[in-house]
Amino acid sequence: MGITERKTKEKTELKALIMSAATSLFLERGVGETSIRNIAERIEYSPATIYLYFKDKDEILHELHSQGFREMGAQMSVLMAVSDPVERLKALGRVYIDFARKNTEMYDLMFIAKAPMHYLEKMEEEKWSEGKTTFEFLSNTVGECIASGRFAGHDADSLSFMIWSCVHGMVALEIRDRCKGISGDGPEKVFRDAFEALIKVLEKI
Repeated sequence: MGITERKTKEKTELKALIMSAATSLFLERGVGETSIRNIAERIEYSPATIYLYFKDKDEILHELHSQGFREMGAQMSVLMAVSDPVERLKALGRVYIDFARKNTEMYDLMFIAKAPMHYLEKMEEEKWSEGKTTFEFLSNTVGECIASGRFAGHDADSLSFMIWSCVHGMVALEIRDRCKGISGDGPEKVFRDAFEALIKVLEKI
């Protein structure tokens, strides 16, 4: 291996090490307690080394949130095998909720925290590609439902946004501990019953 190849390999490995440490800290402590300094301490390098690879904390958090979208996308992609778009839509909602409840910190970073959006603003990016890809999966499924005769008179994007907003609202309330006291049966039943209620409403359209 030549000098150039070795240096490239070392840079790749160090960047992966930084991201691994950032992921661990993020999952342990959340967004607020993940910093350039404590990432550097975790990998036993100086903060200056981190800045050779990432512009700031927001860039690191954006990369983390992109990882979350890749993980959720992988779970959703298997649903393409479901031929009935209505059943696929139901399954999509269940996968979304399950991912959010099992990965609360990551969901917060993906859909609630401002840091990833701050990074895009700094980079002057007009599109949120991760969100766009996920929304298109939902919208395409709703579009297939409309093409099959369901949801007559509705626009795929508008209806998809309504569905996403409803499910996101359920999740956001839960992961921010706003569901306490709603039901004595616990959050699991609240989630299940609320989602099934949404399905029943959609089935009447």
